[in-house]
Amino acid sequence: EYCIHMLRNISKRLLTSTSSTVVAGVRRRLLSSSSFFRQEKYQGKTYNNNTTTTRSLFGAFVIGGSILTYHKFIHETASAETNTQQNVDTKQLPQEFVAELTKLLGDRFLITQGERTAHGKDNSYHTAPPPDAVVYPQSTDEIVSIVKACNKYKVPLIAYGGGTSLEGHTIAPDGGVTIDFRNMNALLTLHEDDMDVVVQPGMLYEDLNEILREKGLFFPMDPGPGAAIGGMVGTSCSGTNAVKHGTMKEMVLSLKVVLPNGQVVKTRSRAKKSSAGYDLTHLFVGSEGTLGVVTEVTIRIKRIPKTSAVALVTFPSMGDASTTVMRTIQEGVPIGRAELMDDVMMKAVNLSSGTSYKEEPTLLLEFVGTENEVSDQIKTVERIAQTNKSIEFKFAKEAEERATLWLARKVALWSSKVLKPEGEIWITDVCVPISRLPDIINLTKQDLAKSSLPAPLVSHAGDGNFHLFILFDPAKPEEVQEAKRINHNLVQRALDMEGTCTGEHGVGLGKSQYLPDRK
Repeated sequence: EYCIHMLRNISKRLLTSTSSTVVAGVRRRLLSSSSFFRQEKYQGKTYNNNTTTTRSLFGAFVIGGSILTYHKFIHETASAETNTQQNVDTKQLPQEFVAELTKLLGDRFLITQGERTAHGKDNSYHTAPPPDAVVYPQSTDEIVSIVKACNKYKVPLIAYGGGTSLEGHTIAPDGGVTIDFRNMNALLTLHEDDMDVVVQPGMLYEDLNEILREKGLFFPMDPGPGAAIGGMVGTSCSGTNAVKHGTMKEMVLSLKVVLPNGQVVKTRSRAKKSSAGYDLTHLFVGSEGTLGVVTEVTIRIKRIPKTSAVALVTFPSMGDASTTVMRTIQEGVPIGRAELMDDVMMKAVNLSSGTSYKEEPTLLLEFVGTENEVSDQIKTVERIAQTNKSIEFKFAKEAEERATLWLARKVALWSSKVLKPEGEIWITDVCVPISRLPDIINLTKQDLAKSSLPAPLVSHAGDGNFHLFILFDPAKPEEVQEAKRINHNLVQRALDMEGTCTGEHGVGLGKSQYLPDRK
């Protein structure tokens, strides 16, 4: 589903423009926001990740009846831009700074318009001028030199991982230099006996899990396709597995960080616990690049469960569904995932995927453990759901059946576009104490009923965290204002309920105004 979404976007953009800026944007989106076409490193060896099918899919695609060879088209354009790099205006940067980094990095210091524009946009609705330059370091030592140069010449510095952030974290409102970690994507050391792994910040979490899966292991955080581990540290991300495994803060053991003055620090050892000194690790996790540049990450990993099952439960109201999750947590059922989608979201899934889910509030639950543990969990949750007026309760243990039930959640974000094909998606999130989740969802649904904009709701219900996918036309000022109103009201409701303006997306540009109001 993600591949199809990406191909549609590529086709649309290349049909409307063949400029170098668009081409660079397409290249950037594919190479950094998906795991396809990436070379990964592990124990000194380099391999191509899962390429046979995906290279065939992305390598050539049909546009207006013509077949374009993707790699040739992209690389020829990139080469042409590289050859004209010297003609790009660099007056925003001190010439001494440009000379210093050019000497250090050579052709990995880029000032072409295409590269800059591609790094001047993330997955958010925010707009800003692009950075003045993009650099591609290959080591901690190079990053030290880059940071020192930026400090010396007072040039803003932005760390860039997968480019998938949702609140404008990686765009450049003040210009400066973007550090792209594409070349620092290695798995450095796997400590299987200690259940931890050391990686570089540019590694995508999907690629890490491809390696770990062969050993029966996995890294639980799953914020969305294309996310790099450095960015996941910066935003303290989580995802669907957080109800069982916690957030990124619980998964990070240690960090290597380059401070603004160029000093390199390691925040702690690999020991599972330590009471020695300040807890520097958790100071950096969630700091969004404001305190330093992360160059190595030591994270916990988990054993893949022996047995898992998925249940799909429908309810007459969002309140009944969210109360079911709350009661399940209170009874101590160790569920693996608990995802809640409203009727609008289920309608979008059916329209875009040709499925026939009930267009009612729908709860998707994953149970993990031994076979007996999973069976006991299902029985308990089914009983709780029945007391909360559940309409239908389906569950599946076989892999294919599980995938069928879980499909609705996998395609949720991209499916929402079908409700307003010409619109953009403003993705926002908040988080409240789990006891207040039914209240805030009910109030939010009442607010949305009065709005002219569709806004499907998806919740990581086991954490009290939920998202709105607000669809609006950025070319229509009245729709932009309405989207802002919905987002603002949502955040204020969360703050009033002792919650937070963001549960997992991070602050970035979009939520910074609400930090002084945190309770």
